[in-house]
Amino acid sequence: MQILTVTVRAARRETPVIELARVRDARRLVDYQLRTRQVIDANKRALARLFQSGVIYSRVGARLGRDLLLAHQHLLKVCDLLARISEIESPERLDAEAVYEQVQALLVRTSALTARSEGVLARR
Repeated sequence: MQILTVTVRAARRETPVIELARVRDARRLVDYQLRTRQVIDANKRALARLFQSGVIYSRVGARLGRDLLLAHQHLLKVCDLLARISEIESPERLDAEAVYEQVQALLVRTSALTARSEGVLARR
């Protein structure tokens, strides 16, 4: 009596491997880009209000306008830094961390300048 043994091979599906570090980095980049756009919009609104109210023609308004333009330059630098981060590969994560710290500092400074302008415009 012969026993037939049948081996059934289960079809193996290749499961995709998701690198959580890359997903985290991509989400962080998108978050910073969104925050940068929001700060740029707030800066533009503050500049527009400065011109529409006519405060720009006073000493305080001129100084504030200069500060807002400086903030706009900072935002342009932030956009460039974020573009640089998107080009960095994952082995160079330490470089990305340094750039993220610089972006964070610039965003904080810009937000402070914009908030100060809102305060001055509210008083007028």
